[in-house]
Amino acid sequence: MKNRSVNTVMVFMLLMLSPMLKAQEKIAADSLRQNAVRVFIDCWRCDMDYIRRKIPYINYVRDVKEAQVYVLRTTQSTGSGGTEYTFTYTGQKEFAGMNDTLVYNSNPDDTRDKTREGTTRMLSLGLMRYVARTPLFKEVEINHLGVSEETEVIDNWDYWVFELEFDPEFELEESLKSINWDNSIKASRITHALKYELRADMSFRETKYTYEDTTYIRNRNSWSIDNLIVGSISDHWSAGLRADFTSSTYRNLNSSLDIVPSVEYNIFPYSESTRRQLRILYGLGYSYNNYIDTTIYNKMEEHLFEQSLDLAYQVQEKWGGINISLQASTYLHDLSMNRIELDGFVSIRIIKGLSLMIRGSVARISNQISLPKGGLSEADILLQLQELRTAYSLDGGIGFTYTFGSIYNNIVNPRFGSRRRF
Repeated sequence: MKNRSVNTVMVFMLLMLSPMLKAQEKIAADSLRQNAVRVFIDCWRCDMDYIRRKIPYINYVRDVKEAQVYVLRTTQSTGSGGTEYTFTYTGQKEFAGMNDTLVYNSNPDDTRDKTREGTTRMLSLGLMRYVARTPLFKEVEINHLGVSEETEVIDNWDYWVFELEFDPEFELEESLKSINWDNSIKASRITHALKYELRADMSFRETKYTYEDTTYIRNRNSWSIDNLIVGSISDHWSAGLRADFTSSTYRNLNSSLDIVPSVEYNIFPYSESTRRQLRILYGLGYSYNNYIDTTIYNKMEEHLFEQSLDLAYQVQEKWGGINISLQASTYLHDLSMNRIELDGFVSIRIIKGLSLMIRGSVARISNQISLPKGGLSEADILLQLQELRTAYSLDGGIGFTYTFGSIYNNIVNPRFGSRRRF
């Protein structure tokens, strides 16, 4: 009887102490998590919920200045049609000077899930050197999945990649019927020494609309074959040739041929292209145009020589990113026939939680030599079936974002989806 009473008391004490023990475990876990490395991941279109689930042994912070490690993910296309993901790790505060760069390559036929898994695995491997210096190294276990052997890669396609695309669309209403048919064929062979790209596009658009018992039919068709071949001269210089064949009812072109030899100089080495570029491209070439209708300059065909200069600056850093390009071209027989265009996107982190985004495009247009001489019908204008005369184009926008509150961003809760739009 005495033993039964003692057991009852012990069970009662355990029940009383259980919440306290759980609270102590939670405090210990929170204390351990508090000591986890603070990481800011600068990544466009990353699945952050997936990353937080797969890498729970770090603290995700919302402000780069609070981070002990800044991770920048950049991407660029590979010759096979896949994507190269570059992870740049920059140590801050206690980890200042501990920097690294890792690269992951996806195949063009990889699913989104496979790419997400691969990039997240590479991201976690790069974080190990920082996690190893925190108490949370105990939560990480590294396993070898199998035996790797060196094998010689045999490419039966000799670096050639092909892509076919068919994109039919239609819209049906009582008084409006529209059919769009876009097809394209791409072929490329890209190595470090030589780059060749071919693209053929065909676009057919037919619109039927009925107004006051009369049916109107309008077409807008085009095709093009674009060729580009570029040779690598050094880590800063490249030379190439562009040859394009075009036909477009919108541009009043029955047929057009452009052959443009060009040379490019990158002030920064091409090996740093994922982080920064400053490229200067100059081209001098020949054009032949055969027009559908007589142009405003009374031409049905003409031979032209044209020069172009493109400047492109791209940089991605902790403070934000800049992508700006300036394009200028002119016909040699009349330098007043020219076009100058400036495009840009700038994202800047101003202070903690506050970011500024500016995008815009402005162009001065004086080279519309293919405009038809005759007037355009109201339908052609409203349906944008033919190019209109203009002296300029302008578009843009500016935006601010400001966030405040907890510096941590570790929790994943997918219930009811997200109100964010990407």
